[in-house]
Formats: sequence, C-alpha cells, structure tokens
Amino acid sequence: MPVKTIQARHLLSINDLSIDEIMLILETAEAMKEIGSRAIKKVPTLRGKTIVNLFFEPSTRTRTSFEIAEKRL
Repeated sequence: MPVKTIQARHLLSINDLSIDEIMLILETAEAMKEIGSRAIKKVPTLRGKTIVNLFFEPSTRTRTSFEIAEKRL
C-alpha cells in the first residue's frame, strides 16, 4: 500500500483540508498514539534532519511540548 501524504502548504483552517486529508490526519494520530505507551518513545521520521522553532512570545508550556514532540520524531 503506498504511503499517503498531504501536499505541503499553509494550513489556516480545517476548511482548507479535504475529507480524505482529515481522515489521514486522524489515522496518523491514532497510529502515533501507540508510541506513547512504548518504553522508547522515538520514531525515525526526522532522523538526520534539523528542527528549529522560533517563538516570538514566551510560552514555556508550548515550547516544551514542541521540544518533546521533536525529540520523539
């Protein structure tokens, strides 16, 4: 089965997504949910890539949640 993807673009509203894209996001979230119960919570999705976050407002909770997600990928 080929891997389904969503075309890279700015997402400003759920109205910008097709039903198929919404279903793909929900199916991917369900698959990623299983990772939380593993002893090692990492997937090789971004291995060899560099991730940079720029926050223009101080938000420890948001920054921390993004950092945790990045480390898992």
